Amino acid sequence: MAINEFPKGWDEARVRSVIDHYENQTEEEALAEDEAAFNDPTQTPMMVPRELVPEVMRLIYKFDDEREAARTAAPSSIH
Repeated sequence: MAINEFPKGWDEARVRSVIDHYENQTEEEALAEDEAAFNDPTQTPMMVPRELVPEVMRLIYKFDDEREAARTAAPSSIH
């Protein structure tokens, strides 16, 4: 039997919540969500060759981990 592996920070409850969100979304809600994503100035939609997706995802996870580490780092005690 295969063991389910979730990305860091994810568990079965979170996966079920995401599935529930998209399965119960109206077409209008889905369109609004898509438009908001394309209008987010902090993001850039782009086409990525399928064989590069694992490497791109690795870079995104690394970026997110580093950003989270910097955000949660203890402030310097130098005055």
